[in-house]
Amino acid sequence: MQQFAHRLDRLGTETAFSVAQAAAAWKAKGNLVFPFHLGDINIPTAPHIVEAMTKAIADGYTGYCPGPGIPQLREALAEDIGSRRGISLSPDNVVVMTGGKPVITKFLQTVMNPGQEVLYPNPGFPIYESQIEYLGGTAVPYRYLPTSQGFSIDLDQVRASITPNTVAIIYNDLQNPISAESTAAEREAIARIAQEHNLWVLSDEAYFETRYEGVSSSIASIPEMAERTVILYTFSKKFAMTGSRLGCAVAPLEIAKVLSTLNTNDESCTTHYVQWAGIAALRGTQEPVQQMLDILRERRDAACELVNSVPGMHVAVPQSTFYLFPDVTDVMEKMGYTAVGDFASDALYKTGVSFCTREHFGRRQPGEERQYIRLAYSGIDVADIKDGLGRLREWIVSA
Repeated sequence: MQQFAHRLDRLGTETAFSVAQAAAAWKAKGNLVFPFHLGDINIPTAPHIVEAMTKAIADGYTGYCPGPGIPQLREALAEDIGSRRGISLSPDNVVVMTGGKPVITKFLQTVMNPGQEVLYPNPGFPIYESQIEYLGGTAVPYRYLPTSQGFSIDLDQVRASITPNTVAIIYNDLQNPISAESTAAEREAIARIAQEHNLWVLSDEAYFETRYEGVSSSIASIPEMAERTVILYTFSKKFAMTGSRLGCAVAPLEIAKVLSTLNTNDESCTTHYVQWAGIAALRGTQEPVQQMLDILRERRDAACELVNSVPGMHVAVPQSTFYLFPDVTDVMEKMGYTAVGDFASDALYKTGVSFCTREHFGRRQPGEERQYIRLAYSGIDVADIKDGLGRLREWIVSA
């Protein structure tokens, strides 16, 4: 039998989808399931965006278009992203892609050679680690430390992990899965580290505008950082367009040119008519965005209240994203669990509550002793949040 490429042995995946499969199988047997496992959104894309997409199809925008994106969308993105971050951008800095994930892969293809090291957050979005290793690099994790407000980056570990072979750091402010947000001091510390060690930065800003209080800031806004930073932007979260697959990289011109060439090699272009929907999203009314944030805020508040009512569980109230990352160590000890995966499986089968665990977001680091789960509330209504987490609480309390 013919052999597959060896690099496939290094390819990971987004393991949250395995949780979705287990939940779907349980539901198919007639059981009630409360889906806290996937960060999808059960709120429809705004009508004016859908209408723009439909009109673009009717108008014949169904063929090829420029690899880096149509000029009208690149201009709209440069204006919107630049104004919200206080940086000056031209359309040439913007390369449109099929969602946010391709930005990760193409950034690494551009700045990392096989054998070189890239720092990435762990726990964090699993595609970081997967793509670093798949492309032949060395994935070097950095951890977060629990605080009363949530989590903070272990800056000492970041500094200690840098070697002459380190070329980049992936930085996910407003973080998935732990919903951590950097303080200004922490953001500036990461910027200083990047400057001192001449590192490229991938700033994953997927949740930059998915926030309920406060104002987001970008590391690219810090002086001398725009020329070494690539911003990952996606329409998925802000505009409830997860299935439309639309996003972009905002990059220094020399990187943007390479990303455009990679686009041409990989998929020719992003779907033409979807890009017109993106223009409508950016240029049109923002009222649906605020309405969705109001709904998500209500869900956040309901979920946090119930989680914090469970003896042995606690979570800080996040100001952004749509995830909770509660510590369940004491609950598991009380119930006799040693493996968080077993706790999650029994929770599904005994309460219907489906969620991911810390293990779905990177390999556990040495010295990690606490146990965590991730609850995503973007795809579940308030009534079901209360019902599901109420059942989870009853199961735990009665154990």
